[in-house]
Amino acid sequence: MYTLIHSDPRFYLLDKHPGVSFHRDGDEPGLMEALRAGLGDEALWPVHRLDRITSGLILVARSAETARALGEALAEREVEKYYLALSDRKPAKKQGRISGDMAKGRGGAWRLAQSQDNPAVTQFFSYSTRPGERLFLLRPRTGKTHQLRVAMKSLGAPILGDELYGGTMADRGYLHAYALRFALDGERFAFIQPPSQGERYADCACRALLDELGEPWAQPWPGG
Repeated sequence: MYTLIHSDPRFYLLDKHPGVSFHRDGDEPGLMEALRAGLGDEALWPVHRLDRITSGLILVARSAETARALGEALAEREVEKYYLALSDRKPAKKQGRISGDMAKGRGGAWRLAQSQDNPAVTQFFSYSTRPGERLFLLRPRTGKTHQLRVAMKSLGAPILGDELYGGTMADRGYLHAYALRFALDGERFAFIQPPSQGERYADCACRALLDELGEPWAQPWPGG
């Protein structure tokens, strides 16, 4: 369900596996339940969450005080988050900024509206990995439900395996929380975790491209 990436007296950092839910689903335990059992630590607070289809980095606080500090940093947009996605569709543009209010759609989905009252904002780059497939490096500047999945659909390039938003069926949903950078108690942290599951992520061209890109925060992010 997860791989423990880093342990600190104040927090754990996990790599959540794709297809794992935060909450119990029938007989299947949720991530936090499994984490408490696996680490033998009941005093855990999730700082943020990932959709079931999404893999990657999750911060879990080990005290209410740390949870509050990291939660405030998230609210103030002081925690940098970077994601990877794959699509087999051609995007409307290859890099840029996507902004718009989120509105409820059908069947639990959301859609991007043209209004800008309280917009979801995402910056992105995309790169060809093979004919008919592109890798997207995404930086959400807000934290809305399904934000990146909706942003990708709005580009005409739904995430591979994300059938809720029109993505082509695949062995997994190809959205991965790739990197985090944040400060806690005056100490700076930066983590990068490449995806460990998914046939298309394991492709040599995709791996080589990630090595070439380097640290995501060093990129010349479009749109300010």
